[in-house]
Amino acid sequence: MAAVSVAMPSIRPATEADAKSILDLHVASIREFGSERYRNEQVEAWATKPLGSAPYRESVRNEFEHIVVAEVDGQIAGFGRLDYGNAVVDAVYVHPDFGRDGVGSALLSHLESKAVAKNIDSLSLRASLNAVPFYEQAGYERVETISHETTGGVELACVEMTKDL
Repeated sequence: MAAVSVAMPSIRPATEADAKSILDLHVASIREFGSERYRNEQVEAWATKPLGSAPYRESVRNEFEHIVVAEVDGQIAGFGRLDYGNAVVDAVYVHPDFGRDGVGSALLSHLESKAVAKNIDSLSLRASLNAVPFYEQAGYERVETISHETTGGVELACVEMTKDL
């Protein structure tokens, strides 16, 4: 029996037209993967995006941010966002249908390449507890565990991480 292989994602800059799809993917990813390490109340507070898709449209227009989507067979499978000004990976999220198939790694590698091209020599990020092993595998090191407060006031433990490029 032949192994099933997932096509490598193509990565492209996000457009304003992608904002709703990115929001939906973001929420689906949080609900699926967040439940691995957080209570239901925490997951729902994290997944609640009261501003809708507006922040994603704003990121597309912001010259100090780089937001991309990964597509597999024409479907948005993940997205990533890099804040150039602060040398921070703001997001790497993968739709549950494409989880653990290399989409997140491709997105992170792309963001790191963009950072290097901007003469950024190290990146930092705040990882959710469920994402820490992913980032450690990519060479990020733990700095400290911190508390992140959601819009609704629910606290989530996160891990500050950094990587020299």
